[in-house]
This record gives sequence, C-alpha cells and structure tokens, in this order.
Amino acid sequence: MKPKFGVVVFPGSNCDHDAYYVIKKILDHDVTFLWHKENNLDDTNVIILPGGFSYGDYLRTGAIARFSPIMNSVIDFANKGGIVIGICNGFQILLEAGLLPGVMLRNISLQFVCKDVYLSTENRSTLFTSEIPSEKKAIKIPIAHGEGNYFASEDVLKELEDNNQIVFRYSDSNGIVSEELNPNGSLLNIAGIINKKGNVLGMMPHPERACDSVLGKTDGQLIFKSIINYLTN
Repeated sequence: MKPKFGVVVFPGSNCDHDAYYVIKKILDHDVTFLWHKENNLDDTNVIILPGGFSYGDYLRTGAIARFSPIMNSVIDFANKGGIVIGICNGFQILLEAGLLPGVMLRNISLQFVCKDVYLSTENRSTLFTSEIPSEKKAIKIPIAHGEGNYFASEDVLKELEDNNQIVFRYSDSNGIVSEELNPNGSLLNIAGIINKKGNVLGMMPHPERACDSVLGKTDGQLIFKSIINYLTN
C-alpha cells in the first residue's frame, strides 16, 4: 500500500500546490489537501505543513496558524508517532506549536533571502534522510524566507546536538559548514531539526522546489523518498 500524504492549507500558504504536485506528479503517490479549519486528517500517513505566509504573518510567523483547528489534530497525530514535515513557514508553525524546540527570529540581515543553498546532512539515520547517499557531501535546496534565524537556549542547543536532532546545516557544496555560508544568522548554521522521537522534521529550505528535473535540481526528492521508503519497507 502506498502511503498517503496530506498537505495542510492555511490562509496564505503559497507552496501547498508545489508540495501536492511533487507527491502526486513526480513521486506518483496519493495526496490530499487539508483545509486548516478541518479536524479530520483523512487517514493520511504523512502530514506536510507547507511554506507560505500563513495569515499574512502579520503578527509573528506561524503564531496564528498554530491555533488553526487542524493543528490540534496535527499535534495529536505527531504525539502518537505520526510523520510530520514542516517546510519554511511550516517549520515556524511547528516551533510555535511546541512540536519542535526553539524559536525563529528575523534574518540577521533584516532582508528577505531567496536563493539556492547547500546543506550538510548531519544525521543520515532519520526517516527523512536515509535515502541521501553517504557519498553525497551536500544537497542543493532553495531557501526563501525573512525569518529563518533559528534561536534556542544553550541548553536546548546542547540537547539537540547530544540527541543528533540537528539534521541539516548550511554548508558549501562539499558539506563544509562555516559562518560565511549562513544565510540568516541561524545558531550553529541550523537549517533543519527533528524532535526526540524522530517523527517530526522542520526545515527552512524548500525540498519541494528541488524535485523536478525541469528546474535543474532534484535533491529534494531524496527527503520525500526517504519518508516513502520508511513507510513501505
């Protein structure tokens, strides 16, 4: 049986159709849209919180979306071990909902940043990264955000490192991590983290925008294929 994906649509989501397109057309799997006012997750196996500007981000990114009715179901789903991936605004919503630790601040440049970046995969043993080949030093994924500056207390950062919860860091094409390659000021160059159980991933870069060969980059497929292989094998 093929896993079924659900893409949550908040007012202001603008990458929901990109995620839907990748799952349906590129990877040939079942996927459905889930309106934010719903409580039913429609028997989905994987929930995607897409990028965008939920509720316009007028208060604080993700702060209002966290209180959408469907988030109660998403939190319950995640706490029971369900697989959730939050991308960009979705990552911010996961932080606001308490499913991942830390907060997101404005980019240190105070500028919106939109470009391709390289990511070093720090933990290849997760259900989100198992298909990233060990010989691949870095994956190329685009970012597009104004608030991707990940911040957490020293205790939380230590816990993330001790538990191998840091999954991606901003790097060069050889996987070398350095402050010069940090696009937003994120502590420890963090681009993506998982929860302690390993079933919830938040990442600022957009893997759904790097899945179609027409776009000249397909590294994002590795993340979605890792999830699919985990559920089918």
